[in-house]
Amino acid sequence: MTVSTPMIIMFIVYITGMLLIGYLAYRSTKNFDDYILGGRSLGSVVTALSAGASDMSGWLLMGLPGAIFLLGISESWIAIGLCLGAYLNWLIVAGRLRVQTEKNNNALTLPDYFTSRFEDNSKILRIISAVVILVFFTIYCASGVVAGGLLFESTFNISYEKALWLGALATIAYTFLGGFLAVSWTDTVQASLMIFALILTPVVVILSMGGLDTSIAVIKAKNPEYLDMFKGMNFVAILSLLGWGLGYFGQPHILARFMAADSHRTIRSARRISMTWMALCLCGTIAVGFFGIAYFENNPQLAGSVMKNNERIFMELAGLLFNPWIAGILLSAILAAVMSTLSCQLLVCASALTEDLYKPFFRKSASQKELVWVGRGMVLLVAAVAIYIAQDPNNKVLSLVSNAWAGFGAAFGPVVLMSVTWKRMTRWGALAGMIVGAVTVLVWMKYKWFDLYEIIPGFILATIAITVVSLITKAPSAAAQARFEEAEAEYKQK
Repeated sequence: MTVSTPMIIMFIVYITGMLLIGYLAYRSTKNFDDYILGGRSLGSVVTALSAGASDMSGWLLMGLPGAIFLLGISESWIAIGLCLGAYLNWLIVAGRLRVQTEKNNNALTLPDYFTSRFEDNSKILRIISAVVILVFFTIYCASGVVAGGLLFESTFNISYEKALWLGALATIAYTFLGGFLAVSWTDTVQASLMIFALILTPVVVILSMGGLDTSIAVIKAKNPEYLDMFKGMNFVAILSLLGWGLGYFGQPHILARFMAADSHRTIRSARRISMTWMALCLCGTIAVGFFGIAYFENNPQLAGSVMKNNERIFMELAGLLFNPWIAGILLSAILAAVMSTLSCQLLVCASALTEDLYKPFFRKSASQKELVWVGRGMVLLVAAVAIYIAQDPNNKVLSLVSNAWAGFGAAFGPVVLMSVTWKRMTRWGALAGMIVGAVTVLVWMKYKWFDLYEIIPGFILATIAITVVSLITKAPSAAAQARFEEAEAEYKQK
């Protein structure tokens, strides 16, 4: 891909716009509640697009199309699983969590919610959940830094080491300044850019090949198995890809969007907007990888870079097929995907360190201004660690994301899901679920039994642990059960 001045200019314009939004959010951030949850003021459009953009990181434009390009349409099972999981998360968890967090001491973070929901005076739930967030989100943040580094490396023709810092700097800056409002407002812009890029690019690829029939014929001639949804797939492989959908119930950066909605009534319209956006984006990213096979089969002289790293497929197509000004906008979509998720992850980590560790254990009397600045300091700390992890340019974006996604899905997913649907769940049940889910994922990642994605055994065993331990331990207090019932009744009101 040849980098031109117009492409670089469009990159700079985009980054400048994100920084401007960060500054405007900084002006609107008055206290710590604003900084980490936006004062619970998000409307349906911002809630929907922010949830979508924070979910779909660099893997959407790099990892997934790269997998499709390499292995064919069979890799799209993951998209089916994600759509199912996201829809159920919006349907079952979103509105209930919004009400439950407000009823439980106006909880601002997941650890804060768990502590209040289960009346955990020992604060052990707060500590364990904060540690889980820090461990798995640091890995997740590293995936975003890797994606940004690869993008800046190819765009500006600089070393990967320098590209890491450039790729992360803008995101760190606006997250540091504007907190949750900056992240949510920029997410809305970034989500719009991502869907534009993912609809336009495959259409132009197909047109450049002479049409849909021609494109498919070229792919079929190269390898008919590329068109086979079951190519190389057995039951375990399909189950593993579908299992990605389980992760939605436990992703703190997505759940935070539900908590920040201005009302649980906002959730219904937000669900429709978000699911439409998600379905179009996933169809687009599958099409980029799939029809990219045809394009580079017809243009083998241009395929060198993609053959070395299949995750560069979108970048190469954008650079080859579009006017440099348009290519700059499309490449900014990758940066948008990276920045939107990385900023959310940095903020959730900073929130966990500040609200769940610093404030309750070190400075109970800390002022709102102090907490905001401590939160900003934690953004810098987590970013530095993520950049350190991302130093290896051979890290694969999709691999890093899959590890972190499984960790959160198994450790938090069953706990969140059951906490908003089962009033008999206890503190010890929640603790058992968290520990069993996290440990199962870590052990399964090491030994890779049956080639089954680790989120599935982790989610199942965590659910069993929650149920068994909750039933054999003392029931929640009458006050806790009354709060649960009150929240459920409010959620069901039209």
